[in-house]
Amino acid sequence: MFKALLRLLSMILLAVAVIMAVLDATRSIAAGSLVTTPLGASWMALSPDSLHRFEALVTANLPALAWDPVALGLLGLPGFAVFAALSLLVALAGRRRPRRERRFAA
Repeated sequence: MFKALLRLLSMILLAVAVIMAVLDATRSIAAGSLVTTPLGASWMALSPDSLHRFEALVTANLPALAWDPVALGLLGLPGFAVFAALSLLVALAGRRRPRRERRFAA
């Protein structure tokens, strides 16, 4: 049951990645050059309050190193790439193991 939920979450994350990639592709066509939207800019446009709460949570509970190079580095990456990578990791965690075949039946 848990693996099925992980596969569902992976599919949702992949759908978000595809939507973000289509938006970037549309902007790239309109601009005539490659345009990628950082995850931080997308999050700020969608819900700035939750981004500020996330920053406060990270800076209050984790070392300062966790926010400045790590979190800001992730927020600077293209959004579609972050969601695609998360989708891949969750899909690997929820994958089905191949069934082992019995060669000699008793």
